[in-house]
Amino acid sequence: MKDTTKAQESGGESLVTVLVALVANALIALAKSFVAVITGSASMVAEAAHSWADAGNEIFLLFAERRSSRPRDASHPLGYGREAYVWSMFAAFGLFGAGSIVSVWHGIQSLTAPESETNYGWAYAVLAIAFVLESVSFLQARRQTRTAARRTGLHPLQFITDTSNPTLRAVYFEDAAALVGLLIAGAGIWLHQVTGNPKWDAAGSILVGLLLGVIAVFLISRNRDFLVGQSVAPELRERALERLAAVPEIERVTFLHLEFVGPGKVFLIAAVDLVGDDNEAAVASRLRDIAGVIEDHELVERAIITLSVPEDATLER
Repeated sequence: MKDTTKAQESGGESLVTVLVALVANALIALAKSFVAVITGSASMVAEAAHSWADAGNEIFLLFAERRSSRPRDASHPLGYGREAYVWSMFAAFGLFGAGSIVSVWHGIQSLTAPESETNYGWAYAVLAIAFVLESVSFLQARRQTRTAARRTGLHPLQFITDTSNPTLRAVYFEDAAALVGLLIAGAGIWLHQVTGNPKWDAAGSILVGLLLGVIAVFLISRNRDFLVGQSVAPELRERALERLAAVPEIERVTFLHLEFVGPGKVFLIAAVDLVGDDNEAAVASRLRDIAGVIEDHELVERAIITLSVPEDATLER
């Protein structure tokens, strides 16, 4: 039976991370919307739009977690892992549309709108509460990131940028952007208060929108990379080549392809020379057995092992 214990643990932790983010963003969105109505602050409207976008995105990320975890079947021989990138792509577009565009548009509108009375106390209070709740969600995503990065020997920032887990990356960067956005919104409201000029508040809304746009474009780009066939990092390919070469029945490896087909799952194709000179039936059986052993690894969704062409060069480690 395939050893999927670590993969299941990682998937379960990602689900917890998404649920924490969903609850936090829903509570924050309600609070910001209430205060946006009573204060009329452009920055607060932008923050409310941001939080509602984030809360809606967590729904997409829940779909990503659940649908991508289904086992492979006859209609999907490489599994359903890529569904995670599809639903995460929807979430990234939601962040861009409902978060970035709405915030920038409202900020521009507010630049020319007549000044209205603002209750600064309510605004600061909800920003402080939101910062605490966002910090809880971000710390959960950061903890999962640091744990996974430690296992792979990567710096946490490099890991979260390169990881094949799109839900963890989305929550991490959305929460980081939310914390920065809260500081921007607070600065805009404070400058409005001390200068009496509402354009500072409007500028805060525009800056929050631009920040969300940058994060959304980045997330869209990374999901696209995995949807069209993201190869593994050179370090992971090197380790896979070493393990193949260490198999007693393999004399040499002449071809190796590793491609992500889901979070933490790769499709492996290799061409090898086998030790000995068996007949065709025996060779086919040995190749199938080697593929089965390779598929026992938690990262391998499917492995195909074939024979090398005699004139092919050996891959160097």
